[in-house]
Amino acid sequence: MRPNALSAAVSIALILAASLQPALARSAREDIEPSEERAFPFDADIPGCQDADVLEKVSTQFAEKEAKFWNSSLTIVAYDRIERTAWRPWGLDFYPRRFCTATATTSDGIRRKVDYSVRESLGIIGSTWGIEFCVHGLDRDLSYAYATACRMARP
Repeated sequence: MRPNALSAAVSIALILAASLQPALARSAREDIEPSEERAFPFDADIPGCQDADVLEKVSTQFAEKEAKFWNSSLTIVAYDRIERTAWRPWGLDFYPRRFCTATATTSDGIRRKVDYSVRESLGIIGSTWGIEFCVHGLDRDLSYAYATACRMARP
């Protein structure tokens, strides 16, 4: 293609995309169905960030991961500055998630930030809530499972 023809083709594609955008956005808004109203509904009844069961689950899974994958006896011994950072950040049609952050003290005496989320139906075979977490500075996987500085563990 010649430069003028290529430029014209790109311009036409951009105009078509811009003209379709309002229709697509309107269609997406109309299709939102709150997760509580589905045929197999979620109830959005998940524990809060400071719930003892949530913090225990983070601690237990952290210790298991350290022992199994890193041959480390590192554990989380305490939490403070626990905060909710988001509740259902992507809207009502996604399954309920609560995003949290805290400062954890590990058994080596170092205070580290931990980002975690409580998610409905992520427990054993979807029957209960589950958690995902990332401890800053200890996401040691070569591929950085939660990206740099635990970015993928946050909303």
